[in-house]
Amino acid sequence: MPRTKSRIAIPESEIELSAVRAQGAGGQNVNKVSNAVHLRFDVRASSLAEEVKERLLRLGDQRVTRTGVVVIKAQRHRSLELNRAEAIARLHALVEAAAAVPKKRKPTRPTRAARERRLEVKERRGRIKALRAKIVD
Repeated sequence: MPRTKSRIAIPESEIELSAVRAQGAGGQNVNKVSNAVHLRFDVRASSLAEEVKERLLRLGDQRVTRTGVVVIKAQRHRSLELNRAEAIARLHALVEAAAAVPKKRKPTRPTRAARERRLEVKERRGRIKALRAKIVD
């Protein structure tokens, strides 16, 4: 059972791996050997915590389908084992991103000095632009 850095375990039974033919350059090897890996992970049917599932589905990542399935294709390496490891590592990175609880934003206001500086800069810029106007006789 592979674990992510934050101790989130994803059971291998929930990950569906299939070997497919890679795309792109590679000549005869690409045409006859299925070394690329298609990883499918159903988020809704997984054993992840509900809040992690929710954040994962709301990520807006193109790898997450409308039905809530994460699809990752790894084809960088020439061996099936390396591509499988890379696909699983990418899944873990995606789950890690969803597991991180976003910080609550504290609304702040600009200081009085900052507002004054902003207005001074606007005034100065306006005077510079006024100098570009046509001179009326």
